Amino acid sequence: MSTKDSKSTKKPTEEALTTPVDAEQSAHQNSEEKLAKEPKENLETPENTEEKEHFAKAGKRSKKHIEAEKAEAARQARKVETKAAEEEAEKKPKGAIPITRPRLERRGKKYQAAHKLIDKSKVYTLKDAIELAIKTSPANFDATVEAHVRLNVDPRQADQNIRATIVLPNGSGKTVRVAVFAPLDEAKIAKSAGADLTEEEALIKDLEKGIINFDVLISTPKYMPKLGKYARLLGPKGLMPNPKAGTVTTNIKKAVKEAKAGKVEYRVDKQSIIHIGLGKVSFGADKLHENATAFFNSLKAQKPASIKGTFIRSTFITTTMGPSIAIENIYD
Repeated sequence: MSTKDSKSTKKPTEEALTTPVDAEQSAHQNSEEKLAKEPKENLETPENTEEKEHFAKAGKRSKKHIEAEKAEAARQARKVETKAAEEEAEKKPKGAIPITRPRLERRGKKYQAAHKLIDKSKVYTLKDAIELAIKTSPANFDATVEAHVRLNVDPRQADQNIRATIVLPNGSGKTVRVAVFAPLDEAKIAKSAGADLTEEEALIKDLEKGIINFDVLISTPKYMPKLGKYARLLGPKGLMPNPKAGTVTTNIKKAVKEAKAGKVEYRVDKQSIIHIGLGKVSFGADKLHENATAFFNSLKAQKPASIKGTFIRSTFITTTMGPSIAIENIYD
């Protein structure tokens, strides 16, 4: 046999045996593999489509405006839900209305017994009111007899913002702790007059810590700038020295003696009312009447020139925990 015949008798290779159909399948498979190898960034996803969303720089199509509209829509939806819930709650049957007892019935037995001794339709004289206040005091301790006076003034007006001091003839019945903020020589005089705190350094250290160990603070005019930084601490408590109250003075000795003797300050509050303690129940009616008379005389002298009509609208006498007693208008 010749060489040509031997070549012709060889088996066909794999490429010779492939059909057109197999070729198409292999080409399709190769294309899929190429697509798989390509980066996924070219494929469009929902996130990519959102990123491609374009907004206007301003106006109704701006991103800020669209977000605001969505927030408003959500708020309105919540509002509708809340209203629907409230309507459903209203449809539900409500319980019985709670019965509120009168204020007098909610008081203690001693207060109710004292209240029965007072004729609310009657206006008492000052002396009778003080005697009745002592009698109707329900406290187990030595209560303070107080006067509460409503004035016909406007505290917002400078000339009607009443503030004054008075030395009660029989004292206030309280142990007053007096502190003096003054130079060393003045502090020694204050100490001999009866002041409790006179050391400048100790007083400043206590104020730095927010500690207040006194009821009245007296200072000289030259030392007032040093107290300026503590105004927020002393002012709200009414302890900041003031020339009108007589606590800013050059006569330290006199100021200390008056404070120890029972000098009290009174001022009108935002409701045009003055509150003042006249003494203790243990003083007795006579001493309390003297203190009350001194207070009302002082108050009469404070009447502003701009008030032409009634100055004192109403006055009540009471004790610390006792019922109030209306008294007649003394001066108007």
